[in-house]
Amino acid sequence: MEKKKSIGVWLTEGLLHALGRLPLGWHRWWGRVLGNFIGNTLHYRNDVVMANLARSFPEKKYAELKQISRHFYRHFATNLTEMIWFGACRGEKGRARLHNSRIVELTNPEELNRLYAGAPQLMMLQAHTGNWELIGGIRNYSYGTELSIMPDSFAVTYNGLTSALWDRIMADNRTAPVQDQGFEGYIETNSVLRFALGKKGQKFGYSFIADQYPYYGNMNHPEMEFMHQPTKIMTGAAALACKMDMAVVYLRYLCREDGGYTMTIVPICEHAKEEDPVTITRRYFELLQEDLEKQPWNYLWTHKRWK
Repeated sequence: MEKKKSIGVWLTEGLLHALGRLPLGWHRWWGRVLGNFIGNTLHYRNDVVMANLARSFPEKKYAELKQISRHFYRHFATNLTEMIWFGACRGEKGRARLHNSRIVELTNPEELNRLYAGAPQLMMLQAHTGNWELIGGIRNYSYGTELSIMPDSFAVTYNGLTSALWDRIMADNRTAPVQDQGFEGYIETNSVLRFALGKKGQKFGYSFIADQYPYYGNMNHPEMEFMHQPTKIMTGAAALACKMDMAVVYLRYLCREDGGYTMTIVPICEHAKEEDPVTITRRYFELLQEDLEKQPWNYLWTHKRWK
């Protein structure tokens, strides 16, 4: 985050920032158009999407799966265009724009505050649902209740991209609303343990996307039934929560009919030290499956989750 920006980063960010200033409604319209193009013309990972859907929803007929697939591609592309809009929400005016848009509403901020107050630290486990790229603006999504977690006591974890240019652009974009508020918590997953140990004894909150396929040592990872198929799971985030005795919550991230999203805090445990990482992670996946059965399109189905 502190490295100097290259000319390529400056130019690309300038273009994205200009696009981001356009109204949210335009981005959503363009996202639907782009989604149809990606799915119907480019056929981007159509085979992966249909295979994932067929295995996850064995009771559904082909026509139903195709309908879910079309809805998914529009949702997927809209996530991308909304992310560009989000990247322009910087500074006081940008945060006001984000807040007034109600693009995301946190339905029970008081529950997050309660759990954050009752444990040394807080772990939010989320998935590739809703628009997962907008988590950096969470303090702007509670209406009428101020969140206890401050920008300087919150971390968003990520996996680095192979392109240095896009890795830097995504870092700036995902944290746009808090870059001027002392935020230094954009942490690559392989550095999280060292970072967390440095924050031991401080009130702190973490956001982890925990539904990826395990990256290494796959044979050593636990397995469970998820979406009607054997699934290897990563327990690293839960293990960190147990080590630091965090409260652990699942971030339920659903789509609204008006195009926005709702976030709901679902407690998994209030003191992870009393649990074990596998049990916590299993509960997380059980909650995620409940959400996917309600909104089958609301997931990153292009991801090769089952290998």
